[in-house]
Amino acid sequence: MVNVLLIPIRCFSCGGLIADKLDELETRMNKGENAKQVLDDLGVERYCCRRMLLSNANIIDEILKYHKGLAHRKNEFAQD
Repeated sequence: MVNVLLIPIRCFSCGGLIADKLDELETRMNKGENAKQVLDDLGVERYCCRRMLLSNANIIDEILKYHKGLAHRKNEFAQD
């Protein structure tokens, strides 16, 4: 399965652009850098934007399981 992270393009609170910063944030954090320093370097100053980037969870793989199951069930009922 492809690992896709669904992150909003803009912050829900202030509307600041955040999606373009996610790749570099993940890369640098995986190398062991401090999240605070990376966000400061990227220019993410507002706490609402920081929250959006740091608290986002990758749940798309879990959601897809239910979506596929639902499609299968619809096909079963359509055949009856």
